[in-house]
Amino acid sequence: MNWQDYIYTNAEILGGKPIIKGTRLSVEFLLGRMADGWTEQMILENYPWLTKESLQAIHLFVYDIFKNDSLQVFVAPFSKAS
Repeated sequence: MNWQDYIYTNAEILGGKPIIKGTRLSVEFLLGRMADGWTEQMILENYPWLTKESLQAIHLFVYDIFKNDSLQVFVAPFSKAS
């Protein structure tokens, strides 16, 4: 699967955030639903124009960002509690 078949950006839609093609649903929004505990089934029931493949594309998109080191993540150093 090629995530680019499902996700793109357009500066005129949601300020250029990556979105699912044919929608105004951003990758960020859908990841937020997943982070809130929504299941794939819940997302597909609430947004029936999405497909299982479009949701899989989100995971591949994020994987590619980390794999290609395209995202700088700033994390506070781990320290043990005293």
